[in-house]
Amino acid sequence: MSDLVLETRGLVKHFPITRGIVFRSKVGAVRAVDGVDLQLRRGETLGIVGESGCGKSTLAKLLVGLEKPTHGEIRVHGDDVTRLSGTAWRRTRRTIQMVMQDPYTSLNPRMTVGDIIGEPYDIHPDAVPHTGQVRAVQELLDLVGLNPDHINRYPHQFSGGQRQRIGIARALALRPEIIVCDEPVSALDVSIQAQVINLLEGLQRQLGLAYIFIAHDLSVVRHISDRVAVMYLGKIVETGHQAAIYEQPTHPYTQALLSAVPVPDPRLRGRREQIVLTGEVPSPADPPSGCRFRTRCWKAQPGCAEHEPLLEIRQRSSHPSACHFAEPHNVMRRF
Repeated sequence: MSDLVLETRGLVKHFPITRGIVFRSKVGAVRAVDGVDLQLRRGETLGIVGESGCGKSTLAKLLVGLEKPTHGEIRVHGDDVTRLSGTAWRRTRRTIQMVMQDPYTSLNPRMTVGDIIGEPYDIHPDAVPHTGQVRAVQELLDLVGLNPDHINRYPHQFSGGQRQRIGIARALALRPEIIVCDEPVSALDVSIQAQVINLLEGLQRQLGLAYIFIAHDLSVVRHISDRVAVMYLGKIVETGHQAAIYEQPTHPYTQALLSAVPVPDPRLRGRREQIVLTGEVPSPADPPSGCRFRTRCWKAQPGCAEHEPLLEIRQRSSHPSACHFAEPHNVMRRF
């Protein structure tokens, strides 16, 4: 366990629902993240997938301190950082950084590239390399494949892919061990996505980084991840090594997600089983009792409404799954 750099234990984030104008009262809560346990080791990539609204981005914000958890722990090198504040939390911020989803809105249009990438040094002046801030920013630009001479340009003078590289350079400024990537390629063209993914993989090998990689594109996650966690309505429903999740998924929700991945070869499209989910995604403000997926699951039995399945290894499975009737299914074997 010595290589464990990040861990969450029972992580919960509930957003209160209030009513009233003068005397506001709490009438409920949106359970965005509802008891998540994760582990990340040095140098590995943990992919997190799931539908929109399942809590992926909220989880990312919790990990980097942009949101405070309602309950639970976030441990960095064994220390619970949810209890830190002020100077102690600022030091921890060096360890874990974030790459935002949209490169068009995550960069201040009034700041030059040099100011954007160098801003972490303004907050942590003792982190400035001995070569000086300007030289350090130029080295970061070169590291992510941009021209160091463009340090005085503004974000609008760069393409979408180049802007995301600027965001990556900003995240690398303090030499973190962990980078949380919140759908970093979803706003980019497909050809540019491959370039950014290759850059992230190269930086990981060069700097020994550990990634939390959040995405809805299952093909991208399969390419870059060592392990995968599948989220549904604020909970992890299946987790395991990338090969196990993609080749033998055991949870019905994971099987449905993988069956929807486009098949490049048109000759194989008709030979692969398609799993079509019926019904709407339940509201996170009022999730179903028992198993949260039971309202859309073709395996659901009366007991699924009474007992919530634990995330554990089942009899016929090699990795943890939160389903009473989990069993391997080779939905992706022909993909």
